[in-house]
Amino acid sequence: MIENSLDAAGQRAAADQAAGGREAGSPSSPGSTAVPSGRPSTMAGTADGRPPRPTLGRRAAVFADSLWRPALVLAVLFAAWWFVAAQEYVPNYLVPTPGQVGETMTAQWSELARHTLVTLYETVLGFVLAAALGLATAVAIAYSRTLDKALYPIVLFAQVIPKIAIAPLLVVWFGLGLTPKIILAVLIAFFPVVISGVAGLRSTDPELLDLAATMGAGPWRTFRKIRFPNALPHLMAGLKVAVTLAVVGAVVGEFVGASEGLGYVLLLANGNLDAPLLFADLILMSAIGIVLFVLVEIAEALLIPWHASRRAGVSLTTS
Repeated sequence: MIENSLDAAGQRAAADQAAGGREAGSPSSPGSTAVPSGRPSTMAGTADGRPPRPTLGRRAAVFADSLWRPALVLAVLFAAWWFVAAQEYVPNYLVPTPGQVGETMTAQWSELARHTLVTLYETVLGFVLAAALGLATAVAIAYSRTLDKALYPIVLFAQVIPKIAIAPLLVVWFGLGLTPKIILAVLIAFFPVVISGVAGLRSTDPELLDLAATMGAGPWRTFRKIRFPNALPHLMAGLKVAVTLAVVGAVVGEFVGASEGLGYVLLLANGNLDAPLLFADLILMSAIGIVLFVLVEIAEALLIPWHASRRAGVSLTTS
């Protein structure tokens, strides 16, 4: 009975937070969905008053609709790149043509794929560790005033230190293997997870916490049913920032000392003035960040379909 009540309370709190005050000032009964006058409702309410989840076809249509804008921008940039390189307004040893970049990627694909997998492994592992450690630190700070005062300044101090400055030290301590790159990715991706996690955990309605305590729910059950679901929108925003920063951390670690990885390839291409290889390397780095960002977006869509951005029809890309 208590479990079901807490579930209902957590869901109602999530729905209220997602509404964001859009219905302020308009009378409505509990569990009802208000529809502006003069506009027919496009979705029928469910039994608990929340709108139903959009169908898979609807999500695919919204996703496809949001793709044409960035695709158009990319097409314009690609055309400008091709025109400038083909007319040699800038020498080709500085700005190669798209054809030269494509030929380089095709000719050296096996090597580029191997280095891409190395950087991807460092990025993913660093991001996962940063997410786990960041969430644990956020919970400790949110639940304990003592730990808040003890840990928060240290987290801030660690963030403001330029990571490129400590990268050589990590190489001295841990060698030229994968460990320094993973640690650097963790250090760069850690801060946004902590900040977003603390903000989310502290945004829980105190009345809900009092209700859970009145119903006899312990700290763990309150966290699992109320605090954590309420913090998910903030936490997912931090994770989307962290996953792109993890790519930066891995590549910066490869700059300092490595024998493989896209950062290592970038240094080689720069030293040899191999512009096509350098452009191909940058494209692969960007692809890693974009793919990981989209995966976090998909996880967000699955975990918090009730959030305002999801119910408003925002797809897996920015529209």
